Amino acid sequence: MPPQIIDIHPHVVSPDADTYPHAPLRGKRSEWSKHHSIDFDQLKAEMDEAGIAKAGIVHSSTTYGYDASYAADCVMTDPHRFTGIYAVDILQPDAVEKIDYWRTRGMSGVRLFTGGTNLAIDAGWLTDPRGFKAWEHMADIGMTMCIQTTPEGLPQVTELLERFPDVNVILDHMARPVLSDGPPYRLAAPILSMARFPNLYLKITPRTFNLAQAAPASPETFFPKLVAEYGANRLAFGSNYPANEGPLSRLVQQGHDCFACLSEEDRAWIWGRTAQLLYPDLAD
Repeated sequence: MPPQIIDIHPHVVSPDADTYPHAPLRGKRSEWSKHHSIDFDQLKAEMDEAGIAKAGIVHSSTTYGYDASYAADCVMTDPHRFTGIYAVDILQPDAVEKIDYWRTRGMSGVRLFTGGTNLAIDAGWLTDPRGFKAWEHMADIGMTMCIQTTPEGLPQVTELLERFPDVNVILDHMARPVLSDGPPYRLAAPILSMARFPNLYLKITPRTFNLAQAAPASPETFFPKLVAEYGANRLAFGSNYPANEGPLSRLVQQGHDCFACLSEEDRAWIWGRTAQLLYPDLAD
């Protein structure tokens, strides 16, 4: 029986910029959101075609900044199928209030965005003590923290994992590990060695698929090693669609191809069970 697929990293952008005005973080909008974004109706149609049962919509910080209204409004139309992951400026005095506000609107995970293809990575602020109150609140309410960073930000992530062992943390795109040396993947040691933190989870996206499919790396050598280090129950799928160009069904098929070397049980965890652990709103 095919595993239930839950996608914890699609993005949506509204065509109505009057109701949902653009205010990207640091004033620079991402190229994908300008040129090949999708709205909520398109996402639902593509999920149906791709066989995706549920999704955790990642609010587009590079379109809306800290205003997650569009993602929240989408989630509330069908909270049994969708939840949302939203951005909060945890350095602000009202961070805890913001976390709780968006929770009342169907959102169930916080995301810290340190930069990406349109903005330089700046992870230094992650360990600013002003943000610790928000982390303590996340521990109190049992909410997952998602962090978008690269290998350069892993020292800060390590400090946070040590300081807040009761907060589950998931890294977008696995923090973009270096796989270009192929097996035994010594260049990926920074992320592989962090498996020692039981509260660390990794999000596998098409960015990871692309790295693993580029020789001398291969899915057959990388993904079994990843499962051996972390366990499949700490790995989850996210499409990154449409930042990774689709159609969504093609990205899911890429995942099937990459995970074909894993056991049925491991695939079930990665495709959906881990997502339900991290985001209970997506549980059956």
